[in-house]
Amino acid sequence: MDQNKTKIRFKEKVTFIGTKKRKTVMARIDTGAKRCSIDRSIADEIGVGNIIKHKEVKSALGINERPIIKIMIQIKDRKICAYCTIADRSRLKYPALIGRNVLRRGFILEENLK
Repeated sequence: MDQNKTKIRFKEKVTFIGTKKRKTVMARIDTGAKRCSIDRSIADEIGVGNIIKHKEVKSALGINERPIIKIMIQIKDRKICAYCTIADRSRLKYPALIGRNVLRRGFILEENLK
């Protein structure tokens, strides 16, 4: 294993740093997701800045168009600026999802840890 990789679990505390404030939530780490996604209520609360573009996204809930923003994300002691979609995740267990666009920047998943 690469010594520079940060070990994380499938559920991890993640801090989103917006223009108004920061918010820490429990996020689902998803190796199958292309990019991160946060709940619309979190985006509104922390202030996410300008929407860069809209993109059609396929998910378990179907296909829809979502706004994409660039936001600072902190996982453990690492801060990463990444693209993130804004979605209604109110009916899902986790208000945020961390995808491959962040994971490939030096994270490795630990298995079978509680």
